[in-house]
Amino acid sequence: MTAVEAEAGRLKEEADEPGWEVDPDDEWGVAVITTVGRQLKLRREAAGMRAAEFGRVVGYGEDMVYKIEGGKRIPRQEFLDKADEVLGADGLLSAAWEDVKKVRYPKKVRALGKLEARAVEIAVYQSNSINGLLQTPEHARAVIGAAQPPCSPDDVERMVAARIARRAVFEREPAPALSFVLEEGVMRRPIGGTMVWRQQLERLLEVGRLHNVVLQVMPMNCETHSGTDGTIELLKFADGAAVGRADGEFNGRPTSDPKQLRILELQYGTIRAQALSPRESLAFIEQLLGET
Repeated sequence: MTAVEAEAGRLKEEADEPGWEVDPDDEWGVAVITTVGRQLKLRREAAGMRAAEFGRVVGYGEDMVYKIEGGKRIPRQEFLDKADEVLGADGLLSAAWEDVKKVRYPKKVRALGKLEARAVEIAVYQSNSINGLLQTPEHARAVIGAAQPPCSPDDVERMVAARIARRAVFEREPAPALSFVLEEGVMRRPIGGTMVWRQQLERLLEVGRLHNVVLQVMPMNCETHSGTDGTIELLKFADGAAVGRADGEFNGRPTSDPKQLRILELQYGTIRAQALSPRESLAFIEQLLGET
């Protein structure tokens, strides 16, 4: 097999990966992908190439080319780069990735990601799972894959990719202040199996040692617990605005009302006081790792 054939085979395998279908309910996503597909088709036709011929050159099947051009399949960055080269688009098709990558993930996750990207402070108490910002890809896949009714393989991969993309918050400059409180019981549940569980615990240690992160564990033997109503999330922004949400307050809806935010801040502050200290929490996670 030649290098060209090997590369073509690799691209076709990637094209068939789940999670790259366009969500028909995502109007913005449909508009972006349709526009990119239309531009691709116009340039292919202007170059005098049939879909089958173009597909052979870029390593995709004719059917996949039609799906991308028809706005039914999200093109990968490698596909756009290869198409740009083959069709002599002078970087215009490659540049389309900047728009495509923004609609790669479900719109609800995009909305959350935008808030997290703006926040200067993020505080989360998670009652029944490890927060998505802290999850490894393998752990996220196991958690999402266990949902009932079950998600399709496409949806699982799409949601996993979206969840992992949110981890960009840890790479921001200036770094936001991040605070997490996790339940001990959650960290004792080996979702995905022992190796996936160990990798997740190692990820928690890695994140918990960052200078801008405070990670705490709520122990199971805590006799007073102010977080039994469920998850609490608080995000604060540079302009002084804030938004919060709690499972047990305000019907679980996001709120920016100052009085309601003070209630959530009081609840979260009390939970932090009841949890193990950051130093004790990291030691506890290290202990869990040693038990495997």
